[in-house]
Amino acid sequence: MSAVPATASRWDPALAGEIIAAHLGLEGPGLPILHALQHAFGHVPAEAVPLVAEALNISRAEVHGVLTFYHDFRREPAGRHVLKLCRAEACQATGAVPLAEDLLRRLGLQWGGTTPDGRLTVEPTFCLGLCACGPAAMLDGEPVARVNAAALDVLVAEARAR
Repeated sequence: MSAVPATASRWDPALAGEIIAAHLGLEGPGLPILHALQHAFGHVPAEAVPLVAEALNISRAEVHGVLTFYHDFRREPAGRHVLKLCRAEACQATGAVPLAEDLLRRLGLQWGGTTPDGRLTVEPTFCLGLCACGPAAMLDGEPVARVNAAALDVLVAEARAR
């Protein structure tokens, strides 16, 4: 999920229970449940972890392990817009590392951080499938190839203006 859905809700245990119940019939329901919770709430709230663990008959630690293993899951709400910067080897070879470090420094953020105005979260991603066109980025689900500092500045300015 690239950005917080406009319909993202505040924590509602009843809604979380409905989401979990709706996915329990699937084979391997854990990931679909977590994705659906993130879609509904804009992140996977800590309050959901024990509900998921109980429904799946696994430990809270196992749910936490899944949430921290997969980079696309958020444990805190993201900004209104999400900029993902590719960290895979092909993009690294075309200058993605210093480009990302410079942007994060200028925004005063760490990976996964959100600007103080709440408009932009910058996240790492590992391959956008644009390996021949790196460095690559994605803003709110839209891929952008051959980014440089100027292109990133335009993407950031557009996101923060919306």
